[in-house]
Amino acid sequence: MQIDKEIDASGLNCPLPILRAKKALSELVSGQILKVVATDAGSVRDFQAFAKQTGNELVDQQTAGDTYIHIMRRR
Repeated sequence: MQIDKEIDASGLNCPLPILRAKKALSELVSGQILKVVATDAGSVRDFQAFAKQTGNELVDQQTAGDTYIHIMRRR
């Protein structure tokens, strides 16, 4: 999968990872892929809700230790 933009939201708590993702998605064109790396455990739930509310597709979520990776496709 080709990642078009990646942001590191490590160390940031809700709602900052979502706000950073929202800004990054606005800079992408439809169909492009955003990868967000976060350390906030609540971000898993937050990104699921964010995808539902905005219509952007949550392609994948992965957990690697204390790191949470969210892959989103711009609507």
